[in-house]
Amino acid sequence: MLIWLRYGGIFERRGGIMINVLIIKEEFELARLWERALVRLGAKVQVARSAQMAIEHMRQQFFEIIVLDLDLSQGAAVGIADFASYRWPDTRVLFVTNGTFFSDGSIFQICANACGYVHGAIAPDDLAAMAHHYGAQANNLSLP
Repeated sequence: MLIWLRYGGIFERRGGIMINVLIIKEEFELARLWERALVRLGAKVQVARSAQMAIEHMRQQFFEIIVLDLDLSQGAAVGIADFASYRWPDTRVLFVTNGTFFSDGSIFQICANACGYVHGAIAPDDLAAMAHHYGAQANNLSLP
């Protein structure tokens, strides 16, 4: 993971690649922590605290990557990922969870746009590096 953090620093110093990121997380404080880490890497970030807010954001603009909490109330996460896949087929989804329900990797079979599955205790800078990496790939961009 350290390599990606270094790439993130090099990436930023070279002018950076602007990616649009949508964070979907009900817990406001943690979402803001993730947002700040992504902004440090040069990303433009929107935060949605509900499925309805997330859908509204996706109707208005394209996001290269969505950081999506699998533990959303009412089990809305898979539906949001499905809508993203329909509305913006190139959008990638990085799932974050504190549970073990998809720990067998089945999320990659259920959601065609899934690019990652990480535990909620991941360090914000590591999550940001992963999101920035996959977001750049979604936009057919490459790391230096």
